[in-house]
Amino acid sequence: MEAMIYDDSAQLLTGSFMDYALPRAAMMPEIAFDTSPVPNPNNPLGVKGCGEAGSIGALAACTNALIDALDGASVPLPATPEALWRLLSQQAA
Repeated sequence: MEAMIYDDSAQLLTGSFMDYALPRAAMMPEIAFDTSPVPNPNNPLGVKGCGEAGSIGALAACTNALIDALDGASVPLPATPEALWRLLSQQAA
């Protein structure tokens, strides 16, 4: 759903929410959260960094799972259902 799409003359086609598919709560999967409190051994307080670090690896993990599921195929990003369908159709041909 999320993609910056340009035409052949580099004109942005998804420049507003009228053109850009904004995810809604009903489209999101259910997420289970858990904690594993492990102190950092590299500083006296045992603290770790925070911020967006927890989400940085998500795209790589999902993309690697798709690559594994598709026998090492190069997965286009964003990996939309349409892009994956086209990839599977090319592989089947």
